[in-house]
Amino acid sequence: MDKITILWADDEIDILRPQILFLEQKGYSVIPVTNGHDAIEECSNNTNIDIVFLDESMPGMSGLDTLTKLKDIIPQIPVVMITKNEEENLMEEAIGSQISDYLIKPVNPKQILLTLKKLIDNKRLVREKTSSSYQQEFRNIFMKINSGLDHKEWFDTYKNIVNWELKLDSTNTVEMTEILSMQKSEANTEFSKFIVKNYVDWVNGRKDGPTMSNNLLREKIFPKIKEDRPTILLLLDNLRFDQWKTIEPILSEFFRLESEDHFYSILPTSTQYSRNSIFSGLMPSEIQEYYPDWWKNDNEQGGKNLHEHDLLREQIDRVFRKEIKFDYVKITNANDGKGLLDNINNYLQNDLTVIVYNFIDMLSHARTEMEVLKELASDETAYRSLTKSWFENSFLWAAFQKIIDHKIQLFVTTDHGTIRVKQPTKVIGDRETTTNLRYKVGKNLQYDRKDVLEIRDPKTGLLPRPNISSTFIFAKEDKFFLYPNNYNYYNKYYKDTFQHGGISLEEMIVPIIEFSSKAQ
Repeated sequence: MDKITILWADDEIDILRPQILFLEQKGYSVIPVTNGHDAIEECSNNTNIDIVFLDESMPGMSGLDTLTKLKDIIPQIPVVMITKNEEENLMEEAIGSQISDYLIKPVNPKQILLTLKKLIDNKRLVREKTSSSYQQEFRNIFMKINSGLDHKEWFDTYKNIVNWELKLDSTNTVEMTEILSMQKSEANTEFSKFIVKNYVDWVNGRKDGPTMSNNLLREKIFPKIKEDRPTILLLLDNLRFDQWKTIEPILSEFFRLESEDHFYSILPTSTQYSRNSIFSGLMPSEIQEYYPDWWKNDNEQGGKNLHEHDLLREQIDRVFRKEIKFDYVKITNANDGKGLLDNINNYLQNDLTVIVYNFIDMLSHARTEMEVLKELASDETAYRSLTKSWFENSFLWAAFQKIIDHKIQLFVTTDHGTIRVKQPTKVIGDRETTTNLRYKVGKNLQYDRKDVLEIRDPKTGLLPRPNISSTFIFAKEDKFFLYPNNYNYYNKYYKDTFQHGGISLEEMIVPIIEFSSKAQ
């Protein structure tokens, strides 16, 4: 490791020779100067300085004046202010000027070493500790994913994997990140087997299963609607659990986190099926049966999610014996977002306001088509970062900031997640076969059975039947369907894109989060 270089500016630098010698013996390089002007000149000419120790009370240019000029030259450099007094206003001014730490004279070598460890060696120490901890946890995760987990235990395991992903994100530990990625892939293999074994029994009530799309509102939201405060349900289309964890700290600063729960998206894990199911409280075949004018099959023309408001109203009427004042707000473009910002206070007059925000879904589709977004969201880490950046600068977050002083309860959820697909698998079908990469509906489909969950009779999965001989197939793990025609071209085009519709931890296990306002 290269030596850490310290610039130490103090008009009494000769008195500090013992401390400087101590640091040099510990492997640090120290550049001593006696005034602010020399400190500024050194920083201007030397790009190898890692940290500055700055005396606050130097004659001529003061420490604070020097600090301001140093930050203009190297904004990110850590500066430790060394002072003889602890006057509150002085410390506030120094901290406001972005010092990284301060020490009170006389400083002893151990104090200096501790500060250096904290400011310079911190990332290395965190990286080494995180890598070591994950290595210890690796075997525990391996044992769990091969131990016959139930649906709740799968959530706990997936959540644990996501937490490790986030920890490793901040350490840039490439080797551990690759190992974790392989472990998540193995987890998805076992999870796919679990879903194949249990899904049809869950939706038909033959086994106790998790909360799923069709009973999400009935089990997780409706029982918590209160008369004394408005309820807002935010559905961020296509929000994975790891993406949720990146925006959680932003919301938690202003809202009180009450619970972090989950539900399982129905199959297909796509907007047409899962979101209509959420708002109707029904499975897709039931929507088709009860509301035939509101349901369109994959191969039919027209919008597939045009009646969410109607389906929500019908479910509210079935569940509640009293009138519930509610609004349904759908955001698909910047004008809609501006409208939400302008009207957010009006929605506080409702018992329930449902906000559907489509940005993340559009981001995943645009990433497939646009090279610049493939660069910006090249992998899961970048995809998470882009989601966080969008949220912090969105009309949505601006709208929520307008109501933080109101007494409300907020639920954040989604309809399904996405997975980065890596392994193509061939499918042959006729012209009526759907184009989705993670599920197919069609007649006389030919496919590799080991790569899919097949539902030959759609009614057994409570799915609509576009044709008398329709079959549904769902891709497992990180596979994606390709036709034999132009196979290599489309393999290259779609590989490593984020897709949804099939079976994976990322697509099926999704968050439902409860917040309350901190306002009393």
